[in-house]
Amino acid sequence: MSQLQRRDFLTSAAAFAAATAALSAAGRANAGDPTFMNNVPDHLLADKDLPTFKFALEKSEGKVIGKSSGKEATVVQLPISKGIAGVSMRLEPGAMRELHWHATAAEWAFVLTGHVRTTVIDPQGSAETNDFGPGDVWYFPRGHGHMLECLGDKPAHFILIFDNGYFSEFGTFSITDWIGHTPKALLAKNFGLPESAFDGFPKDEVYFARGAVPPATAAAPLQGRKLPPLTHKYELLEQPPHKVFKGGREWRVDSTRFPISKTVTGVVLDLEPGALRELHWHPNADEWQYVIDGNISVTMFGSHGRYRTEQMEKGDVGYIPQGYGHSIENVGDRPCRVLIGFNTGNYEAIDLSQWIAGNPLDVLATNFSKPVSLFEKFPKQDVFIAPGK
Repeated sequence: MSQLQRRDFLTSAAAFAAATAALSAAGRANAGDPTFMNNVPDHLLADKDLPTFKFALEKSEGKVIGKSSGKEATVVQLPISKGIAGVSMRLEPGAMRELHWHATAAEWAFVLTGHVRTTVIDPQGSAETNDFGPGDVWYFPRGHGHMLECLGDKPAHFILIFDNGYFSEFGTFSITDWIGHTPKALLAKNFGLPESAFDGFPKDEVYFARGAVPPATAAAPLQGRKLPPLTHKYELLEQPPHKVFKGGREWRVDSTRFPISKTVTGVVLDLEPGALRELHWHPNADEWQYVIDGNISVTMFGSHGRYRTEQMEKGDVGYIPQGYGHSIENVGDRPCRVLIGFNTGNYEAIDLSQWIAGNPLDVLATNFSKPVSLFEKFPKQDVFIAPGK
């Protein structure tokens, strides 16, 4: 083979290999289901026994500055929770969770007590300031800069849910940390100010900044008002419950009601004593639970005879991986309330009663080796919440 022929052959071979690789990659991408999040084998879920899926969040140490605190549940504290992380945050009057962004996660929040003001900016330069009270929700897409501050003379407490269980270890960027480690000459050039303008700025991350109580009415941003097309606020508990049953009720908000919240769905579930959120699973999302009040029993089924039950109380967190069967039961003597987050903007669930009711009687009889007459007594529709006795 001549040198010219050899060069042409190698060029053609390289082109063919590149084309084949591109087609193969496209095939893999098209064949995959983007809603399936646990598509990498997890050794924790491959053992003969299921791991714990409970963490006592409010009993953990967390980060405390003054009377403000942040307590987190990530894969560090709860190794099973690879798809979702959560934070319980308290702000004292005059305190602010400083300007920051999350490079690796979106943030969804539910206000438990007190009042909070937020600001957020998007990549188009649009900014929004909102005030939140108990029962309200906010959502900030991944990478959008924002801050959170306590309003009024009473502390605020809220729960943050992130669509990435790993986010806290490497994904939070604070403005004081950035500016404090940037040379003054570069800052001066960036802002068109003298270097002396940055004298006395913090050298390290402040995290919780403290100052005067914010004004009752928020001032306009420096640039003036340029609102984003979609609001970051949703008044969840101001809406009628999504479902009401004899044993409880549920509020639910996903992207169909709160369009900006494309990666997180939130639920507030109330159960009367003895009531059960029936056995079910979520085909498209992991589930993160925070017990606002009461005592619950949560079960998880993991196939191959693996079954685990955890008892949870106020301030505890639970986590159910995508597709795993589970239930939530109020085992206390008073009503309970559970905040639930899913790492999807589109809520999906299949309940066990619904599944059985969707099959013919002869199929059920054959499956369980029982007479048809038994299954004629089963519910003909979705139970969802079974009342206590």
